[in-house]
Amino acid sequence: MARKRQGPPTDIYLADDPTTAYAIATAEGRRPDGSLAGELEIAAARRHLRDLETGADRGLRWEPDRANHAIGFFPAMLTITEGAKEGQPFRLLPWHIFAAGSLFGWRKTSGRMRFRSAWLETGKGQAKSPFMAAIGLYMTGFYGIKRAKAFAIGQDKNTANVLFKDAVAMCRAPIPPAEGEEVDEADTLVERGGALIRGEGDNAWKIEFPGNDALFQALANGEAVSGPKPTLVAADEIHEFKSNTSLELWKNAIAKMPGDALMLLGTNTPASDQIVGTEYSDYYQKVVLGEIDDDEAFAFIARVDKVDRETVFDRPEVWTKALPALGITFPEENVRGMVNTAKQLLSTALSTKRLYFGIPQGTTEFWIAEEAWSAVQGVVDEGRLKGCKCWLSLDLSKKNDLTALTCCWVDDNGHLWVKTWYWTTKDGIADRSRADRTPYARWALDPSTRLTAVPGAVIDNTFIAEQVKKLVAEHDVEFLAFDAAFMLDFEKACEDVGFPVWRWEGPDKPEGEGLKLVKHAQGKQVRFEDRQLTMPRSIVRLEDRILAKTITIEASPVTQACAANAKVESDGQENRCFDKKRSRGRIDGMVTIAMAVGAADNEMTPAGAGLESYLASLVGHA
Repeated sequence: MARKRQGPPTDIYLADDPTTAYAIATAEGRRPDGSLAGELEIAAARRHLRDLETGADRGLRWEPDRANHAIGFFPAMLTITEGAKEGQPFRLLPWHIFAAGSLFGWRKTSGRMRFRSAWLETGKGQAKSPFMAAIGLYMTGFYGIKRAKAFAIGQDKNTANVLFKDAVAMCRAPIPPAEGEEVDEADTLVERGGALIRGEGDNAWKIEFPGNDALFQALANGEAVSGPKPTLVAADEIHEFKSNTSLELWKNAIAKMPGDALMLLGTNTPASDQIVGTEYSDYYQKVVLGEIDDDEAFAFIARVDKVDRETVFDRPEVWTKALPALGITFPEENVRGMVNTAKQLLSTALSTKRLYFGIPQGTTEFWIAEEAWSAVQGVVDEGRLKGCKCWLSLDLSKKNDLTALTCCWVDDNGHLWVKTWYWTTKDGIADRSRADRTPYARWALDPSTRLTAVPGAVIDNTFIAEQVKKLVAEHDVEFLAFDAAFMLDFEKACEDVGFPVWRWEGPDKPEGEGLKLVKHAQGKQVRFEDRQLTMPRSIVRLEDRILAKTITIEASPVTQACAANAKVESDGQENRCFDKKRSRGRIDGMVTIAMAVGAADNEMTPAGAGLESYLASLVGHA
């Protein structure tokens, strides 16, 4: 049963369920200590609360006693070995509490840990490495698994050793005394015989736990052990990984474990050209936002929000979004020094934005200013647009990928309203969802997404023909713009459903009967024939509409995914087109939206008039 959502105490350490107390506060935008949380952290908190209400239906259960046992282990057995809190009990930071509690408190009905992988992404200096090291000690020496094996890995041995040396240092540090007692420097895990360290000083390479025949070992990326049966794989600094081969091998090893096992991944925000880190981060962002269904993946991602990026240096109040330990164990003056330097040096500015504030650098993430794109997402009521002129556009898939059909209406004020329908196939939809890391199967169950999964292994174009036929019957359709690929199949489908169509071949050619079909060129080339539909022109028209806010695009997770995946390619003359080969996933919706808007504005712009002045007149008219 879900816990009643009452306001948590300011000090979550006083709560009987501090994990949920953290989530309740953070779900509203501020952590229990009052600091601002970013949208991805807020999403993680809301996911926890949502799962308290609905998780049982998916075989999940929340056990706060298990969460509290893990949370209580750290300050009871471990001491902080460096930094501002050196020598004090390892009292978890608030964000640690949420992460540790979630990892060990959520279970499956079998009793096994729910989460098999966890992604921890924050700015620098937020105690990720010691936290991961401490989890390694807990799961090997104190969690109750006989012959448990934990491995610390990194891009190289030095990286792996950062985390592992934290674990070694905590084994050698005094165990926190009971309340009222003095610290006994000789009372350590090593001296008690609970932990045996192989290697002297900084050359330590393995920790053994004789009590349950367990071990914790550091390995470089690429090193392997024979037939690994890991309880924990802790991979630090994922943004530095050049290849994901070893990560996938270890992940597969974790998946084969019958009981509790965890792949724990820690990182700063990767640069956009750090492919491995970026792909993993993108995946876990989609998980926490609910765009991918993966009940076995946990994510805690602390970044400033996209709206903060341009002004982040001048707004210290948002820094905690990426730095949840700021002012607790990480001094604010450390960041201010970096920011002051970054304001003078571009190279320092880029690295500071990424490493401290979670702003990816390297390449463009979104094909247009994302805030502008978000501002024009809304509801499109096609019933209220009857009688308005509209234009259609179509991008057909090869066989079973994704087919998109867009309709673009213009109202009496010259404002454009855009809606897109999508089709895929039921056969293989689960495999495509995994391959594309996109929840097609779930989306297809929700009519509001406009995604239809049709029977069979190949998309039957009669479904698309019927939708076009319906739109033409109910609306004032001028024509349909099309990408020439596979168009013959669509024309055959129109014939099969008794819907006449004809291809327009120029003003001097005879017209046909039924719906006019107009070819829309897809590449970067611009032809200068009057009214020629080309992608460079259509992208410019779409961008201008978005920036002028004279367009509303129906909000849909499918369209949002296409927009996020899109990559624009340009030539020496700045002629641009969407590049399907280099894009991060399916972009069919963006292609048809650009085509439909380009068709509409191409037809509406008076001959000889510039689009800029035309749009300005619309804004003034509106």
